[in-house]
Amino acid sequence: MESPLVDWPRRHYVPSGKHPFLFYVVYGPVDTARVLSKSKYRSNGIPDGIKVMAYGPTEHADQVAAFRDGYLWNQLTTENPNLAAEVAAQDCCLVLTGEIIDPSTLNYFRDVIGFLTFCLDAGGVAIYDPLMFKWWDPSEWRSHVFNVDSSAPRHHVVILVSRDSDGTEWIHTRGMRKFGRPDISVHKVGPQYKDAAVDLCNRFIELLAFGGVVQDGQEVRLHSLPSGMKCFRRGSEEDPDFNNEHIEIVWPTSAEAIV
Repeated sequence: MESPLVDWPRRHYVPSGKHPFLFYVVYGPVDTARVLSKSKYRSNGIPDGIKVMAYGPTEHADQVAAFRDGYLWNQLTTENPNLAAEVAAQDCCLVLTGEIIDPSTLNYFRDVIGFLTFCLDAGGVAIYDPLMFKWWDPSEWRSHVFNVDSSAPRHHVVILVSRDSDGTEWIHTRGMRKFGRPDISVHKVGPQYKDAAVDLCNRFIELLAFGGVVQDGQEVRLHSLPSGMKCFRRGSEEDPDFNNEHIEIVWPTSAEAIV
C-alpha cells in the first residue's frame, strides 16, 4: 500500500466562493494506458471537476492546430524555435481543463502537476499554459515546477510589464485563476516604484494563492510604496487582459503617475 501523499496546505485560506480554473495543453503522443504511480508523481490522479480530452488526426484535428497560432505561438517560434518545431510536428494533444470547488488545500494543484509530469514521461513533448502565456519544455517544467516539491505559486503566475499611455508602466499578473483568486494590476507606475510594485505583486501572489482574500477598499501597507494606496475588485473572466477578475491597486491622488 502506498503512503498518503503530503498535503499542500493553504495557510491563509478563507472561503471565497471562487473556484480555481485550470487549463493546460500537452502536445505529443501521450500513452494514456500507462499506469500513473501515485508516489512517483505525487498525484492521486485527475481531481474531481477536471476533464482530460484527447484530440488527434481522427478526433477534432482542428483543436490540435488551434493553439499553434497567434502572438504567443509566434513568440515561441522566435524565442525557442526548437521547441516550436517539435510542437508543430505533433498531430495530437491532450487538453486538461475544469474547475475545483473553492478548495481549502492546494492538493488539487499537486495532483494536476503530477499528472502533467506523468504525461511528459509518457510521450508528451511540451505543455502549454494559456492562463500565464507560457510554453513549457519538459526540462524547464521539471526543474521549475515538479522538482521543487511544493506549490511554488510564483512559478505559475507571470508578472507582465506594459507601457501606459502617459509614459509610466502597467504592472499586472496572469495566472491567478488557477488558485481561484483575482489577478493583480497596478497602473501608472513610475520608475522609482517599479521594483516595489513587482514586489507587491509577488506578495499578493503568495497571499492569494495560499487562500487569502483581499477586501474591497483594503489599504496597501508596504514601506517602499506611498501610504494610502487601496485595492478594488475589477473586471471579469471575459476580460482578455486577465481572463479573470483582478484587484486594481489605486494610487493616492498625491502619488498617482509620478514619473
